[in-house]
Amino acid sequence: VQLQASGGGLVQAGGSLRLSCAASGRTLSDYVMGWFRQAPGKEREFVAAVRWSAGSTYYTDAVKGRFTISRDRTKFMMYLQMNSLKPEDTAVYYCAAAPRIITSMMWVPSSYAYWGQGTQVTVSS
Repeated sequence: VQLQASGGGLVQAGGSLRLSCAASGRTLSDYVMGWFRQAPGKEREFVAAVRWSAGSTYYTDAVKGRFTISRDRTKFMMYLQMNSLKPEDTAVYYCAAAPRIITSMMWVPSSYAYWGQGTQVTVSS
């Protein structure tokens, strides 16, 4: 599976951005697709995930109510709509894919076998 993330940029606090992740290489029917982020000096952390077939979504508490993950199965695209952005959301955002992982493992970066190259999101105060 090849992943290509895009859509990052510089935005003021309170603003919005939409990240996109293009997937190619194989069928994703049994995959979980996720977004992670990594700020300077910090570990990579889980943001959100979606089960490709069922569409079930999962979020870390810090983004619930502000971010929305979605996927378009016909286009092999995943999205992260980010609203009400805060300076603490500043990070490099990565999309990732994992075959057949259980829900309790979605939060763990090492559960994901495939990663995109990352896109920078900077939120100014």
